[in-house]
This record gives sequence, structure tokens and C-alpha cells, in this order.
Amino acid sequence: METDKARRKHFVRVFCGIDWAEDHHDVAVVDEGGKLLAKRRIGDDAEGHRLLLEVLAEYDDSDAALVPVAIETSHGLLVAALRSAGRPIYAINPMAASRYRDRHAVSRKKSDHGDAVVLANILRTDMASHRPLPAHSELSQAITVLARAQQDAVWNYQQLSNQLRSLLREYFPAALTAFQHLQGGLTRGDARAVLAVASTPGKAARLSRTQLRAALKRGGRQRGIDADAERIQGVFRSECLRHTPMVEEAMGLQMLALLRQLDAACKAADELAESLQARFREHPDAHIVTSFPGLSDLAGARVLAEIGDDRSYFTSARALKAYAGSAPVTRASGKVRIVTHRVVKNRRLASCGYVWTLTALRASPGARTHYKRRREVGDRHSSAQRNLFNKLLGQLYHCLQTRQTYNESRAFSQPAQALAA
Repeated sequence: METDKARRKHFVRVFCGIDWAEDHHDVAVVDEGGKLLAKRRIGDDAEGHRLLLEVLAEYDDSDAALVPVAIETSHGLLVAALRSAGRPIYAINPMAASRYRDRHAVSRKKSDHGDAVVLANILRTDMASHRPLPAHSELSQAITVLARAQQDAVWNYQQLSNQLRSLLREYFPAALTAFQHLQGGLTRGDARAVLAVASTPGKAARLSRTQLRAALKRGGRQRGIDADAERIQGVFRSECLRHTPMVEEAMGLQMLALLRQLDAACKAADELAESLQARFREHPDAHIVTSFPGLSDLAGARVLAEIGDDRSYFTSARALKAYAGSAPVTRASGKVRIVTHRVVKNRRLASCGYVWTLTALRASPGARTHYKRRREVGDRHSSAQRNLFNKLLGQLYHCLQTRQTYNESRAFSQPAQALAA
């Protein structure tokens, strides 16, 4: 005769919730009726993971029907270990979990164990409203890590560049004049190399052309060195307002400190970009992604990093567009109907889309025509650009699903009425 635990194991569906923290995690397991079956506090280490697996193993039906787990994060070693075993993981937004908590305790009490129970009950009652983490390949996950790290490095050096520019405006505006017309500005290697030896207006004015040529070469400049050295020397020796010597020297030291940070950030971004592009070229979807106008290896890697390679994760092109924030949001109530742009979205993918569409406008006649038609029917620039991004995303979804590359004549073969809709 079967025991109660055996019958429960074979006939009762159970759900697990994990409230995670830095040094420990609270685990709760409930059955389909909401009854608490088990609770544990485990450490954030290999022993804690072993204890968690022991708890879940008591209620796993089989390898094909593992207990689903709800947790408020999609990152970390615990999540990685659970995913490697093929266990379904549901990353619940903390704001959504907070709303569910009010259903169970109107007094607004809160505890780590209570939060774990809430997460387990979210799966018990509303699993269909949430989606498990996608089953992306290891290569795709590595691309995601590199792409986000590289994008963070770019944002970091842009911020440092703005700080450096603001400081130079206060005491050395000639340095901005010397490089403002060049693409990249202060983030260029040659600009940073010159600033390293020209930290103040006084030091800059004393630099010879030979010293300037040497600095430009150290910064990677290969052409037009003599002409640019002469031009920069003229800018540095032009008449300008100056601080007192001690103040100027102090601001020069501050500038050099910022410059060292900017150098490190630019180097990190370049190294990460090189590694990212190498990994991206190994991916079987790389040739499809880069066949689209406006997507280079770097931009294509960023797009692939955010959408992944689990083709079942987005059930339709509309789902992908909503995820990227390019699809509009309709709010209708009674006689009121408002269509606005989407605020909740993957901001990294939306940022990629902004760059992608700008480049596509130059590379694709069809994209330019589509954009112009959207402008003609009354769209502002941002709306027309977002609409183009929406269309390109739909085409990318189709090409990835059907394993075909981009075709310009087929991509923009619709009549004008369809494009304007």
C-alpha cells in the first residue's frame, strides 16, 4: 500500500518558491491546494544547493516533470545551477511579487519565509500568466554577458567623457576646440594621448610640433599627422583666458585623474568588443542577423544577446516587438482610446534599435522610403523611427524562424497603403 508521501508524489502537483539573499535563501514548497509541504533556509553555497535539491527531489515526479521554481531574479549561481539541471525557473518581477503579497496579508507583514510562500503560490495560481526562463544555448548566454558588459563599458566611458569635457570647459576650452570636429572627440586615442602631455594651457602652449606628432602617433594616428600637429599647436598657442597658476595646475591634476579613468574604460570597451565579435561570429544565427542593413558584428551581437536563440521563447513577432518596446500600447475605456509608446521594455534592446534604425536609413532604400512615408502621414521623427524598428524586428523574427537571410526587395515590397498603416 502506498504511503501518503508516495501518493502525493505521483498525483499532487507541487510548486517551489525561493526568497534569495546574499548569504542565505528561504525555500518553501506548497501543493496544488496551497498547503505548505516543506520549508528550509539554505546557505548560498554548494551545501545549500545540495540541500535544496534534496528537498525538491522528494516531490519531483520524474526528470520530465520537475518541480517548477519561482524566484525574484534571473541571475546568479543558484539560478544557473538549477537551470543546468533542466528545472523550470520562473523569474518573478519583485513589483509583481509585492502585489501578490497583499493578497495573503492585508496587515502588510513581511518575512523571508512568507515571501518564499508567496512566490510558490504565484506559480500555484497564476503559472500560465508567467513564463519560464528561456533555454538559450551556452554560446548565446556567453554573448549576452559580453554584450552587456561591453555596452556598460561604452556607457561608462561616455559618462567619463562628459565629465572630462565639462572640466576642460572650466579651465582649458582650447583642448575641446582641438578635437571637437573629429569623430569620437575626447574618446579618441590620439585626443587622450595629446591631453596626457597637455594637461594645462601653459604646458600645451609649450609643446613643439615634434612632441605633438609623437603624441598623435602614440594615440594611434596614422595619417595627416604633420598637418594636425601644426593645427593643434596653433590652437594651443592662441590667446585665451587663464586661471591663476596654482589653480590651473590643480585642475590639470584633476583632468589627468579623469583621463586615466577614461583610458581604462575605453580600453575595456575595445577589448570586450573584440571578444564579443569573435564569439558572435561562432553563432549559427550570426549570418542571418548581420544580413540586415544597419547590423554590423557589434550591433548584431547586441541584438542577438537580448533576444537569445531559444526560438520558442517568443511565440510571435508581436511578442518580440512588445519585448523591445517598439509595439505601441493601446489603452481603451468606454469612448476613450489612447495609443502610446511602450515604457516597460528591454531598454538595452531598445537602445540597439535606435542605432540600428539610424544606420539602416543610410544603408537601405526600403527603410528610407518607409521612414519618409511614416513622416508624411504625420509621425514625428521618434515615432517614425520606432515604427521602422518595429518592422525590422518583425522581419528579423521571420528570418530567424525560417532560417533565411534578409532580402531587400521582399522586405519592403508592400504597397504604400500598407506601409502607412
